[in-house]
Amino acid sequence: MKKGYVHVYTGSGKGKTTTMLGLTLRASGAGLKIYIGQFHKNGEYSEVVAIRKYLPNVTLEQYGTGQQCCSIPDMSAKEAAENGLKRALEVVTSGEYDMVMLDEINIAARYGLITPADVVDLIRKKPQELELVLTGRNAAAEVIAAADLVSEIQEVKHYFNAGVPARVGIEV
Repeated sequence: MKKGYVHVYTGSGKGKTTTMLGLTLRASGAGLKIYIGQFHKNGEYSEVVAIRKYLPNVTLEQYGTGQQCCSIPDMSAKEAAENGLKRALEVVTSGEYDMVMLDEINIAARYGLITPADVVDLIRKKPQELELVLTGRNAAAEVIAAADLVSEIQEVKHYFNAGVPARVGIEV
């Protein structure tokens, strides 16, 4: 790609990570080399299993502790996010990938594990040809301003509110 853009997928609705994964599938099919860094998440979610099994041109690393997104983060979560940010910056500037996706980075910034300024700095250091995708609810205004494409996914109705737990293959 001659010019890569910065995407932000944010909002209260379900589908931000799913959108990112759809882009992963499309880019993988086009032969692009992709890196996914998952902030907050830690575990063998269904997408992790599928990526490792079927998409050899996708590298996935997790920087999270698996702590619930709405709980007050502890120091281990902060350290994991800071290490993830450092790794993400290495990857973004390495020239090794065509597309870098940082899942739930906005959540990490929202809860003070990293700062919105850190995310904007990462965007500014992006090489011109790299496509960069950032997900997570509550994207900071300065991150939105620095992006080229922003989609806000809003919840209208969700069965989770009726007590349905996350289901394997659908939410996890």
